[in-house]
Formats: sequence, C-alpha cells, structure tokens
Amino acid sequence: MQDELLFNRPLVEKYDRPGPRYTSYPTAPQFHTAFAEDDYRAAAERSNRVASPKPLSVYVHIPFCKSLCYYCACNKIITHNTDRAAEYLAWLEREIEVQGALFDDSRRMTQLHLGGGTPTYLSNAQLGELMAALDDAFHFAPPEAREFSLEVDPRTVSPIQIHELHALGFNRLSFGVQDFDPEVQKAVNREQSEAQVVELVEAAREAGFQSVSVDLIYGLPLQTVASFDATLDKIIALRPDRIATYSYAHLPELFKSQRLIRPEDMPPPERKLELLELTIHRLTEAGYVYIGMDHFALPDDELSLARENGTLQRNFQGYSTHADCDIIGLGITAIGKVGDTYSQNVKETAQYQHRLESGRLPVMRGYRLNDDDRLRRDVINALMCHGRVDFADIEGRHDIVFRDTFAEALEQLTEMADDGLIAIREDALEVLPAGRLMMRNLAMAFDAYLKPEENRYSRTV
Repeated sequence: MQDELLFNRPLVEKYDRPGPRYTSYPTAPQFHTAFAEDDYRAAAERSNRVASPKPLSVYVHIPFCKSLCYYCACNKIITHNTDRAAEYLAWLEREIEVQGALFDDSRRMTQLHLGGGTPTYLSNAQLGELMAALDDAFHFAPPEAREFSLEVDPRTVSPIQIHELHALGFNRLSFGVQDFDPEVQKAVNREQSEAQVVELVEAAREAGFQSVSVDLIYGLPLQTVASFDATLDKIIALRPDRIATYSYAHLPELFKSQRLIRPEDMPPPERKLELLELTIHRLTEAGYVYIGMDHFALPDDELSLARENGTLQRNFQGYSTHADCDIIGLGITAIGKVGDTYSQNVKETAQYQHRLESGRLPVMRGYRLNDDDRLRRDVINALMCHGRVDFADIEGRHDIVFRDTFAEALEQLTEMADDGLIAIREDALEVLPAGRLMMRNLAMAFDAYLKPEENRYSRTV
C-alpha cells in the first residue's frame, strides 16, 4: 500500500458525494426480514462444523445515556433512571446464555467491544456481572490473545474506575472527546473539560491499557480552523495510540436530536474540507500513520503494523487486526456476522424483552451472502484495507476472469484513473496517494446493489 497521503482539494470536492462506509458488503440496507431466527441458528451450526471454526468476537450494545449529545445518530435511550439499565442487563444476560449455547465450547472469544449509547452508564459492578456472563457463555481466550475494548464518555468515570475497568479484563479504551472548544461543546450539549480527559488518559496508561484511542468529530457547529487546530494541539500532546476523526453528517430530517443544533451555527460546506486538510496535515506531521477511513495510529500500533504487513482487516467495528472472527451482536440493534450471514437485532427494548421472554432470539433481519456477494466483498475489502486489488489473487479464489467480470466497474473507474487517484495496471488495481481519501468512492464501483439516486448515506469525504 502507498505510504503517502495526498490531499488534493479540487479532487476531494469533486468526489465528495453520499456513499456507504462498507463496514459490510452487502451493506445494511440489503438486510431483510425474511432472514429470521432459524436462519441465524443454522448459520451458527454451520460455523461450528467448518474444518477450523473461527474464534468469536462479541459486540454488546449498551443504549443508555444520561444526557443527549445533539450530533448523535446512534440508537440510544436518554434516562437518569438506572433501574432501566439494570432491567436491560438482566435481559442481556438471557440473550448471552441463549447465544452461548449455539457455539461450541471449544471456540474462544478473542475480541469484545462495548458500544452505545454509553457503556460506562453501567456501574463497574454491573460491567463485572456482564463480563462474568460473557466468559461463562463464550469462554475468553488467554489475556495475551484478547482485544477487549469499550467506549468511554469522560464525563461518566473517574481515574479509579479506569483502573477497575482494566482489572475487569478490558485492555483497550476509546475516549469520546469530539472537540475541546467550550463554545462547540455547548452548541452540541456535550461539555467536558480538557483536564478530565487528560486525567483519564493518564489513569489508563498507569493501569496498563494496551491501547488508548480518542474520537474527534469535524464539521460540528461553531468549529473554525483555528479552534479545531487548538483541539488538535491538545490531542497531539496527549499522544493517544489511535485517533479517529469522524466527519459529522448533519441530517436533521433523519435524526431528531440534530434539530436542536441551530442552523446558523453550522459551518459552511467548505469548512469541513479545510478541517479535514488541517487534521491530515497536523496528525501526519506529528508522526501518526493514516490507516484509512478516518483512522490514524502511531507507527508502532498494531493497526499500523497490520497495514504495513498486509494483514489489516475491516468489520462492523472498523479497522481491526482480529476481524476474521464470527461476530455475535448482543443487545438492541446489534449487528452480527456468523459464517456467510449478517444479522441484526430488534430496535426496541420492549420487542427485545418479548422475544427473549418467549425463549426466542431477538433477530429482526439479516442476509445470507451468495457467490457474487463474496466475490465483491473480497474486492472491496482488498481496496479498503490494502489499497490494492491483485487480479490473479481474486481470480484464483473465485474462478473468474477479473477484467471480464468487472468490465463495467473498471469502465466506471477510468475517470478516477485519469484524475490520478488510482492506477489500473495489467495485473492489479492500485490506489495512489491522492486516492486514499476516496476509498468509499472506489468501493462503490464494485457494489452491485447501489442505486445512483440513493441519498441515505453520509458523504464519502
């Protein structure tokens, strides 16, 4: 993969259009309700019978938050009533028990991610209860083989609690910072001090966490180049192992909470590109490696090393070094990937409870891949993770002639080749430095389901 990253403003503007993020292929809009609980159970059974069953990865969705961040498009429940979380945890443990029975005891759980909402809405005692249930059902791999992470709202934990989280078995933390500017924080109803974050990052290092990540968002109301530069100064000084810099997608017609943001506070469209250019410049200058799709990491981080040696992978949780697992999604809206299938749980807590009460899994919809899906998924993953598609490799795995099968896609990509974003060689398609920001646009050419008029997605840059 090309090491350089080139920000070409005219080309970025040209290709900045709506498109999927490709955490899966086919993407979630293709999931359907004809895929039901019996399909999921059959997929789990098939996954146990393969010659070398994959290790297990578990995603747990904790939907609760104590306050509403106006920019948030996640599935969440805003409440100060902690009894609701306790009740949810009880049903979650029931799902864990039912799911655990589907997978052979010999398989080990190597990856865990708690997302939300706010996972740290749960007390550490409740998180300990959850971890014990997960270990009983899915059998944790040895500590050295685990990647156990959770998202942390700095407003919800103390340094002592950070140490307790490490003792519970977590070895990776992701802190939601978004922006340090007080006016920006006020505009999105997420006020937290720099001192809070610094204290928690230091506690995480003292506790022995293998990796500390920080999430930022650019394109928020009242952000300026100068204000975000000041935030980047502070983040670079903290030196987290990984930094995720997400582009804010302002879609108030889809997400009610975003209507609380004053339209006059929103930055003009060109500001987002200025902020992206600034972020790339500052972070790469500070020694961070651009992994792809919003993610940066220090050169000695596992993601950087995986990108360098060609083992980087991608799944619903983003870029990973442990992505070749069967993924079990737990909790409302959680998405899983077992064998050649995807599945998603119901969205409402009442539905979730009702399904489990009646002894059923809360699977709402899903999808089973066909041969063409698997082929296109391999091509898209090669692009997104390695910046190169080796034609012979794909031909050997799928018994096709690449240029024949993908003649239409290659034709679509000629303009990007003419613009210097990619090179279409005799034996491979390679992403050039100016094209690394347009990975989603490249993947769209190989998406058999994408309709040109679709506008359900965030912008690609």
